[in-house]
Formats: sequence, structure tokens, C-alpha cells
Amino acid sequence: MRRFTFRGGVHPYEGKELTAEKPVRVLEAGEELAFLLSQHIGAPAKSIVKKGDRVLVGQMIAEAGGFVSAPVFSSVSGTVKGIEKRRSAPGALVDAIVVTNDFAYEKAPTQPLPGMEAYCKLRETNQADRSEYNLVTRSAEESLALIRPDERLSLLSAGDVMERIRKAGIVGMGGAGFPTHVKLSPSDPEKIDYILVNGSECEPYVTCDYRLMCDRPGELIAGLKAVLKLFGSAKGAFCIEDNKPKAIQILTDALRHEETIYVAPCRTKYPEGAERNLIKAITGRDVNSKMLPADAGCIVMNVSTIFAIFEAVFLGQPLYRRILTISGDAVVNPENFLVPTGVTFGEVAEKAGGFLQTPEKLIAGGPMMGFAQSDFSGVVTKTSSALTAFRYDLVSRIEETPCINCGKCVDACPARLVPSHLADMARKLDLEAFEENYGLECVNCGSCSFSCPAGRPLAALVNQGRQMVLAARRKARK
Repeated sequence: MRRFTFRGGVHPYEGKELTAEKPVRVLEAGEELAFLLSQHIGAPAKSIVKKGDRVLVGQMIAEAGGFVSAPVFSSVSGTVKGIEKRRSAPGALVDAIVVTNDFAYEKAPTQPLPGMEAYCKLRETNQADRSEYNLVTRSAEESLALIRPDERLSLLSAGDVMERIRKAGIVGMGGAGFPTHVKLSPSDPEKIDYILVNGSECEPYVTCDYRLMCDRPGELIAGLKAVLKLFGSAKGAFCIEDNKPKAIQILTDALRHEETIYVAPCRTKYPEGAERNLIKAITGRDVNSKMLPADAGCIVMNVSTIFAIFEAVFLGQPLYRRILTISGDAVVNPENFLVPTGVTFGEVAEKAGGFLQTPEKLIAGGPMMGFAQSDFSGVVTKTSSALTAFRYDLVSRIEETPCINCGKCVDACPARLVPSHLADMARKLDLEAFEENYGLECVNCGSCSFSCPAGRPLAALVNQGRQMVLAARRKARK
């Protein structure tokens, strides 16, 4: 069977065996939750609640602050304590709605599609013993028989599907957090011929998407069918690295009667899941920094995002929880959890049994592109795919030495750049040369730093150069 791939990339230690075959466990929220108003690219959401208000599970507590924005929903029932500053994963202090949990978990009403009663009943029955996430369905065939996606979607127009997605506050859940209703509104929808579901999950240690592909294939197929309803001539592909043969087989079997959706196995290589690399691997089309994927006729969506679309379109449920992987050699019990947004990283760590020793390195996300954390006070948001903790900060122990011009960073770079030269230009603040040498084409994947035998912080320097060029452009426009 053909394996799709791209030029460049690296092969870091995967670490997925720590959590890949562990079932998703439900994590209960604690006494206080903080819902960041900036959980996405674009304008922050605007609070629509005040101190003392009682809120319900799934109730909107902040509305979108503009077109490129998304509403925020409470994951518990309780009382609004107020709006406070909390630190986001990248390190910025942002406004957050703080809610005191009453542990009643009273839900706001939802609007499932007609005919979804049997599915919802099974879901509610399993939720009673807190096993809802693992046992709601037992196979793709069973779930598809209950959902009957083609029949249900015939009840909706494309506009209805889009409105359900927009109202649910869905954003890209692979890390970028781009509002999904915006991504699904290209200037020319007729030119979209590929919907690529990114199941590569190339970031080491992270297995939240893998669990969804193994546990919820029927729901993922239904979610993708909802997206395809927006684009009449498009085909859908589940793009999965070949280190996940179980997920490939499950979805391949489930799609054997489908004509417009298929599985595209990809060679295991980081960063296979980067948007431009995935498009190049599957379609052979190039996308640069001046283009959107839609310009190449493609829309790329994360597996978790597709599942959130299923819940929004078929169940009328907004996005207020997600699967998160906690892993790394410092964690007592690396696991996958269904986590309500608003809980702290410390609560997740406690549920996983704590740490073998205080980790020297704590990362929100995976080790290649995640954000280092100074403590455990960060909170889970829509884009929180993982929490990774290591006993030792090995990177900080690497001593930088002069470049030996070996070219390994060039071989690794998926954007076909010369990272060693770009890093030198950034250090010298030679922004004109940096831009002339295509520094803005960097996707900040970190492959260059990973492959550098001299231990140079190439990715950090190149990213610094990118940020300086972009800042200079913004200043010039004012």
C-alpha cells in the first residue's frame, strides 16, 4: 500500500507506547474553574455573565468578539466568581471567567437532530457510571447504524451545518486554534476538492487523536460527512501515520462502502501533521506563507476538531471538553483523559498519580512544538492536546558549539530552507537578508534544532527573526 510523505523531517523518539493503548478516563472538575476568553486565534471572546450568575454545563458564558473569534462555554454548573487574569499556555496574561463548581452538573438544553434519540440515550446511560466516553458505542458499524449520518444530514442545509458549528465555538484543536467556521468559509467553496483530516499526530508522546480514531470511528466519519456537505465536489481523507496500524485498519474497514471518503496512510515522520507538509504529501500541491490551504483547494482539520463537529451538528453540543494526553518520564501513570475545559494542569497531573519526582521540564503540548510551563497553574483550553513532563531538562544541558556546516538542518527542513544561515541573519538582526532568504517560510517545527549536532537553538533564532520581520511589517502599516 502506498505511503504518502514529504521531503525532509526527522524521527524523534515517539513515546506513544506510554499511553496509546490506555482507555480514555473521565476527569472530574475541581472546586474552581477558569475559562480563558482567548482560546483561539483572533479577537478574544466577550463575557456575557457577571459575578453571582449561575451557569450550567454547556451554557455560553462569553460570545464571539468578532468574525474571527469563537464563543466560550462552561464545562460545569455553578456560580460565576468574577473575571480574573490567568496565564495562557504561551505565557500571556489574559482575562478568564472564574466559576465555582456546584458539582450538580446541571446541563443547558441542547438540540440533537431528529432521530438521534437512541444514540443520546445510550450516551446518557453510560454517562451515569462515568464511563460514557469509552462505552457509548462498541464499533464503527454500531455507531453509524445509530447515527445514520446521510439520513440526518439530509435534514440540514449547508447553512444549517455551518451555523451549528459556529454556535458551538469550535476551533482548530490541534494547537493553532483557528475558528472553524472561518476556516470553512473560503472565498470560493467550489474550488475545495480535498478535506484532509489530520490524524498523523506526529508530535511525540501525544495520543489523544489516536484514541478517538480507535474508539470513535463512526462519529468521526459522521463529522467528516457534515463538513463535506459544505463542499459539493470535495473528497475526504483520514491522513494517518503508519505507526498507527490499528487506527488505519479500523477506519479502512469502516469506510469500505464509501466512495468519497478514504484513508491515506502516511510515512511516520515529524512533522507530517504540519498543514503544508500534509497537503504536499497527499496532493502534491505546494502552499507557501502567502497562501492559505484553500488556495490549493484543501482544508485541513484535526481529528479532535472533526469529533467536535460531530457533537455540534448531530447532538447540538458545544465545545467545552476534550481528550488530553498526560505523559512523559516524570508522570506516575501516563494516561488519556476526557478533560473539562477550565481545570488546571495540576488537577490533571494529580489524576494521573502525580510525578515520580518534580519535573524539570513541563510542557503544554508535546516536546517539539509545545510551550514550556513554569508551574502547574495553567488551565485546559480547547487547544490543550497534551501535558508532557520530564524528570530532566536535557535540552538546557546541551552546550552550543560552532556550526560545522554539516547540512543536517538543511536535510531536515521540510520548507527547504537553510536554517543555519537564517539563524545567523536573525542573530545579526539582518532582517532584509532574512526575508530575502525566505525566512518567513519557516513553519517553526523545530526539526532543524533537533538534527543539529552543534546544539544550536536554530528554531528559536529563526522564529525570532520571523517575529521581528512581522513586527516591522505591522509597524510600517500604521
